Amino acid sequence: MVQIATNNNFSDITAGGKPVLVDFWAVWCGPCRMLSPTVDDIAEAYGDKFEVVKCNVDDCDEIAAQFGIRSIPTLLYIKDGEVKDRTVGVVSKDEILERLNNLL
Repeated sequence: MVQIATNNNFSDITAGGKPVLVDFWAVWCGPCRMLSPTVDDIAEAYGDKFEVVKCNVDDCDEIAAQFGIRSIPTLLYIKDGEVKDRTVGVVSKDEILERLNNLL
């Protein structure tokens, strides 16, 4: 299940024991809309192994600034509250899963 992040709940969501995939996106972003079904598929299929979080940059401006998000879509790969990896742009499901599995 995809969790929706806000400026208020982001640290609570990403502080858990599982690796976290954070998708920074916006409604007006075409590449974000292309990547969204992939992120949703990962959340549905691998939700027992990973937390999947979507963070709309228009709603989470503080969080986006904190992580230096300058281009979207940006995916952050977080383990133990620390960013371990990052991708910018549309990436394949296989690449995302490889990066997530490296966090296990």
